[in-house]
Amino acid sequence: MTSTIFIVDDDAAVRDSLSALLEADGFATETFESAKAFLAGYRPKDACCVIADIRMPDMDGLELQEELIRRAWGLPVIIVTGHGDVPLAVRAMKAGAVDFIEKPFDDDVLRASIERGIAQSKRTRGESALTQEVAARIAELTAREREVMEHLVAGRPNKVIAHRMDISPRTVEVHRGRVMEKMHARSLSDLVRMALAAKIEIPAPG
Repeated sequence: MTSTIFIVDDDAAVRDSLSALLEADGFATETFESAKAFLAGYRPKDACCVIADIRMPDMDGLELQEELIRRAWGLPVIIVTGHGDVPLAVRAMKAGAVDFIEKPFDDDVLRASIERGIAQSKRTRGESALTQEVAARIAELTAREREVMEHLVAGRPNKVIAHRMDISPRTVEVHRGRVMEKMHARSLSDLVRMALAAKIEIPAPG
């Protein structure tokens, strides 16, 4: 699978040179002359990374990164910066940028940053796919099974669940079996991991 690098820079010469360098390394590239053009033209890719200049008109690289975070697109960002922009670049990294590269940048340093960005992209895509899969499984649960699941991941034993739900322990066992089957959970710890992935608030035991 070819990884895609999105190059966002208002300097056409920079866009062209970066694109040529990265395509020679086997990457696919898409170039944009502004952050707004990128936001309008972006189409999701399996493994990708954004290289954005920190100094651009209308919307700079830091503002682009903040907008990507707001939209929750899960895109790793590498900031390209001039020497005087390092404090801004550090701010970008604190906000989640993969790296910042000072101009003129070293090709090997850029490649290493891109590899980190691509690895992060793959992790994010994998986590997103898992979250969607778990959410689909939870949607198949009945209201009673969902309630039993929430008790289970809170660490409550069957007798406590039965008392809280005013049903018999045997009925809890039946619901528990259906929950484990529908969620494709092999163990209670597996079910807890799924609940965390789905961002279900797990109450304290008791």
